[in-house]
Formats: sequence, C-alpha cells, structure tokens
Amino acid sequence: MEEKEHIGQLFDGISGTYDKLNHLLSLNIDKLWRRKAVSLLKPAGNLLDVAIGTADLSLEILRQGKAGSITGIDLSRNMMEIGLNKCHGKGIDAQWLDSQTFNQADASGAEASSTGTGTIRFMEASALDMPFADDSFDALTCAYGVRNFSNLDRGLSEMYRVIHGDGQLLILEFSYPSNRVVRALYDFFFSKIMPLIGRMVSHDPKAYTYFRNSVKNFIWGDAMAERLKAAGFRDVSYKPLTFGITTIYLARK
Repeated sequence: MEEKEHIGQLFDGISGTYDKLNHLLSLNIDKLWRRKAVSLLKPAGNLLDVAIGTADLSLEILRQGKAGSITGIDLSRNMMEIGLNKCHGKGIDAQWLDSQTFNQADASGAEASSTGTGTIRFMEASALDMPFADDSFDALTCAYGVRNFSNLDRGLSEMYRVIHGDGQLLILEFSYPSNRVVRALYDFFFSKIMPLIGRMVSHDPKAYTYFRNSVKNFIWGDAMAERLKAAGFRDVSYKPLTFGITTIYLARK
C-alpha cells in the first residue's frame, strides 16, 4: 500500500517531535509563514481547518481574531492530542468532537474577535470524506496538508462542498523555488540535511524521507491554481514566500 494511505499512522509516530523539528528545520520561519497567511484571511464566524495537526495555524487564526469558532480535522489523533493540550495551556476553549454526532450547531460559535479568544473543536476525520453538510463553513484553511491527500482532486472537491457561497479558501503548502541556485540548495537540504536531522530527533527514518518525497513530487504555482479552478473555485491567486519555498493559495467558492 502507498504511504499516503497510512498518513495518520505516519504522523502519529512523529507527533512528539513534530513541532520541534518544524521550527528547527525552518529556522522558525514557519511561524512567519503562518502569520502572513492568516493576515490575508477575511474574518469568519466559523472556519474549518483541514489537517489541523498540532493546531499552530488555528491558534494563529484565533490570535489574529480571524474566526470565532474553528473545527479542525486530521487523521492523526496523536497530533491533535498535542494540539488540544497546547490550546488548554493557552487558555483556549478546546475539546473533541464526535463525527457521528456533529451538526451545524457544533460548527457555529463566537464571532471573530480581536482578543484571540474563541473555540477549537478537534475531530478525527478524512479530508476526502468530510462528515459535514454542504455549505457548513464560512472559510476553510489547510496548512501543509494537501500534498498528503491520496486524491488531490477529491480533497479539493470536498473543500468546495463544505464552504458556503462566497466562502474563502486558504492553503499554505511547500513548493519549489524557481531560482536555480536556491533550488540547488533546497534540494541538498531536503536530500541530505533534513532526513539526517529527522532521523536523529524523531528516530523515524521513514517519516522524513516521505516528507522530502511528498514535497518534491507535489505540484505548485500555476499547476495548483489550475486544479483549484477545476474544482470550481474562483478568484484564485497565489503568493510564494521565502524564495518560493512555500506558497499561499487563496480562492473563493
């Protein structure tokens, strides 16, 4: 079976060191990427964070007052456990949701505020088969998750379905630099340095090899924008950050 079919287990295995490695390998620039991405969001009452992981993006959304109620889904329960504890440590109202009993009332909550307060609900669910009714959310975000979808078009179609009319989509994902020199350095880092550090810190030789391959084999820029348009989204735009190492994609239903 393909590794992507076991993405939940893969991230469960590295959940304890995931945040530390993210910040270490990016020299903490990942925090700036999330901050910039969230600054481009328009305020929403309720928001779905796909591949919420350890909740760093969701917490930044609350910090900037861009949503009052966030529902986050992921296949890795261990990652979400860390996110849940992180929320509680910051005094954020956070708890588990059961996908079997979820209803529209669960998605609604406090209006977006500038105080960083709000709610985050965690749910174990697949982005390819979301347990939500059509038009359930005002906005949808996904940070570093779409490249792990075993079927990208199906995942984008599900995103389109659960956002209500004129709702905003924001995707933050790794990409490849266009500059030859930067790309060569990037390739060296991904091929040699990152797997080595990943093995030393996480003690999982497969996880960061998968991470490298998932980035190198994924689409970015115009190709990703075209897939978003094919899924039905409009007003599609994208903004590369840090020499094109990562890219913000924005669209509307």
